[in-house]
Amino acid sequence: MSVTTPTPAAPPPARVHWQHRLAERGVDRHLWLLTPALLFVVLLFLYPFFYGLGLSFQPTEGGPFSDYARFFSDAYQRDTIWTTLGLALPAALLNVVASVPIAYRMRGRFRGKRLVTILLVVPITLGTVLTAQGLLNFLGPTGWFNRVLTALHLTDEPIRLVHNYWGVFFSLIITGFPFAFLLVLSYLSGIDPTLERAAATLGAGWWQRFRMITLPLLMPGLATTFCLTFVLAFSVFPSAVLVGNPAGETRVISIAAYQAAYEQYDYPYASAIAMIMGLIELVVIAVVLFARTRFYTGSTGGKG
Repeated sequence: MSVTTPTPAAPPPARVHWQHRLAERGVDRHLWLLTPALLFVVLLFLYPFFYGLGLSFQPTEGGPFSDYARFFSDAYQRDTIWTTLGLALPAALLNVVASVPIAYRMRGRFRGKRLVTILLVVPITLGTVLTAQGLLNFLGPTGWFNRVLTALHLTDEPIRLVHNYWGVFFSLIITGFPFAFLLVLSYLSGIDPTLERAAATLGAGWWQRFRMITLPLLMPGLATTFCLTFVLAFSVFPSAVLVGNPAGETRVISIAAYQAAYEQYDYPYASAIAMIMGLIELVVIAVVLFARTRFYTGSTGGKG
């Protein structure tokens, strides 16, 4: 009986070698699933950003930095920075601080928890316009709030709470608190509860447990929450127009960019204002993230 000599296997095609070489570098075919997301980011975020950045250095008159110098040399334009910071920083800080005790209590189990959570996040569904309309109806000169104060003889004339700083501030609180609450609640839910129980067995009270264990572990989440709510508040535009005074005390930097683009049709100048707006946000975020490292230097945030 003759013995058949096995035919040597054919060498793998070049395509396999190419895939193996990519796999050795940590790139496999599953990473190609990120291609649609990468294209989405490039087309909707990176391209508009770099286009606007390049446009800001192409002013209609002067050198490449003339629009930036024009903005900072004009006090009427420059003051929009402080106006926006005066709204965004307190609103973001209040949203974060107010959400901590509520989320701390909500992380446990109790009757009616779902109903309370729904009531706290309902403002997300209202939108800025509906929120502004509600503020005008409730806090306006002829709104319920002033009518009650007048009926109780607590004031002789309506208290001005809309079409000024307070109207925009209340709008930012109403629209920003649900986001801060949900983020803080998610971070608190990720902290291992056995850490607090262990401290309780050693005689630590609830305030000691919160201050020495929960708060330091929660600090990275609070910093991130503050950054997100600050960016949301810093880009305020509809509220500043609907319940603020866009020509006066609530003329924020986004209104300055809008007027430059769609009233003066000076797109390079509007792009320069938008770049300044983004730079200020990055500076605030960098300061917050640096301050976070002073409270917590771990890598996991205490999540179990």
